[in-house]
Amino acid sequence: MTKKQQKIILLIAISLVFINPIHSFAQGFAGPSRVSGNFQFDGQLYRSDTLIGAPEVNEQMLMNNFANLLFTKGDFTAGLRFEYYLNPIKGYDTKPTGIGMPYRFMAYKTGDFEVTAGSFYEQFGNGLILRAYEDWNLGVDNFLDGLRVKFNPAEGIALKGVYGKQRYFWDHSPGIVRGIDADFSINDLVNSMKESSVRIFAGAGMVSKYQQDELIIPKPGYRYNLPENVPAYSGRLNLSSSNFSFISEYAYKMNDPSSINGFIYKPGQSLYLSATYFKPGLSVMASAKHTDNMSYKSRRTESTTLDINFLPPLTKQHTYNLSAMYPYATQPNGEVAFQGQIIYTIKRRTKIGGNYGTFITANYAIVNSLNRKAIDNDTPIGEKGTLGYKAALFDMGDEKYFRDLNIEISRRMNRDLKVTLQYLNLLYNIDVIEGHPGEPNVKANIGIADIQYRLAPTKTLRFEYQHLLTKQDKGDWAMALVEYTIAPKWSFSISDSYNYGNPESDQKRHYYNATMGYTHHSSRIALAWGRQREGIVCVGGVCRYVPASSGLTITITSSF
Repeated sequence: MTKKQQKIILLIAISLVFINPIHSFAQGFAGPSRVSGNFQFDGQLYRSDTLIGAPEVNEQMLMNNFANLLFTKGDFTAGLRFEYYLNPIKGYDTKPTGIGMPYRFMAYKTGDFEVTAGSFYEQFGNGLILRAYEDWNLGVDNFLDGLRVKFNPAEGIALKGVYGKQRYFWDHSPGIVRGIDADFSINDLVNSMKESSVRIFAGAGMVSKYQQDELIIPKPGYRYNLPENVPAYSGRLNLSSSNFSFISEYAYKMNDPSSINGFIYKPGQSLYLSATYFKPGLSVMASAKHTDNMSYKSRRTESTTLDINFLPPLTKQHTYNLSAMYPYATQPNGEVAFQGQIIYTIKRRTKIGGNYGTFITANYAIVNSLNRKAIDNDTPIGEKGTLGYKAALFDMGDEKYFRDLNIEISRRMNRDLKVTLQYLNLLYNIDVIEGHPGEPNVKANIGIADIQYRLAPTKTLRFEYQHLLTKQDKGDWAMALVEYTIAPKWSFSISDSYNYGNPESDQKRHYYNATMGYTHHSSRIALAWGRQREGIVCVGGVCRYVPASSGLTITITSSF
């Protein structure tokens, strides 16, 4: 969007806010005005550290920053986000270098009808065919710029439609995204089920992307006939009761040749299932997911951004330093995944449970390749310009992508002392997940002890010790942390991660860190000094590469 267009939208918003509305909108603008917002400043001051491979940064300091402003008056809402990257922090894409206002919108809601013009985030179901969202720490922001309409025509029915283009840094993607979605509460629609203890929800959606055909391979007499309109469909059914829940969704995507799938013409599909049983002291969860050729982007040649959909991972999100060293990244070209989890509470005031009870969590997840088969005797699997391959639903291949067996035990020993122990056994396909051809799968055992002691009502001392054992990748690691907290304002910590088992003797490095945080009302400032190891950080199966760095990191957040 040009600066001229941005100014026009801003002038319209100001006019709607400050000029006395007339006719049917007058009542909707009644009431007091409210302005709110938040901002975040992330800055990193770099220093060269050849021991860990941290290069010199010419600017010395890099920063990512945003500020949101929201205005509400009655049924009318307008907002904008100001961003600047001077220049982007290492590990983030450099394309958004500069200053701009990419996100701005106006929305009006009256009764069962709501319309949004401008930028917006949206998700259909579990996201299998559409998820426009933002994750600042990952550098993900694929909002839609256009029009969204929501309408509830009757009790138990919710409809919505979207039409627009995805954000592509300071610009838009070349593709157009259109979609409609419907949610139904069966209990509200069927009188005989209104009082039922089992709640039933159903839904369906359709998304279509449009992108002009283009010349992919500039070779005389050789051209792909690329589909310009690629639809995707989904249906979902959810059940819930006082002690049970079931979530399911199936998605189907028409053929969509792209850089990600190697320009094959095979349709894609995904099936997501999850069931949970719970009662006091016990929770049991089982999930399964089949993914086959489900990369769905508004630009067919894009590799890292412009995802229209989201494929939820079936792996546990680890938060400790070493347990998060090998996170899983969802493989949209194909995977079969299963996950099971049991959470059990041993009753308090028992010999095993102690005075405060003991909490045990056991989790197991496995992700394998699809069992791909040739479409005929003459076509190699994955051949460009063909259907690519055949794969049956939940037909698991032999190649292991990821496996995680983890057990966590947490117990409060007395009023002041709490102990958490964790063990993980991991298998990590570093070739597939990180793109390191020829490297063997990482097989790791990780142990963690987290001890928290309350010195006073507002003062807490916490100690972590973590150990990772592996014969692959960079070898064994040990990590220790001491954290001191003075609630609700101050926190301090020092830590060191030591790669003592690196097979290269000159690469056995310490990664030390010292942090300080201060909170005042809704504002917080955090400082961190030390080294950052090279690796990847993942949230929800979406990952970002983090290069090795050394120096000072500053984060300031505030809301009003």
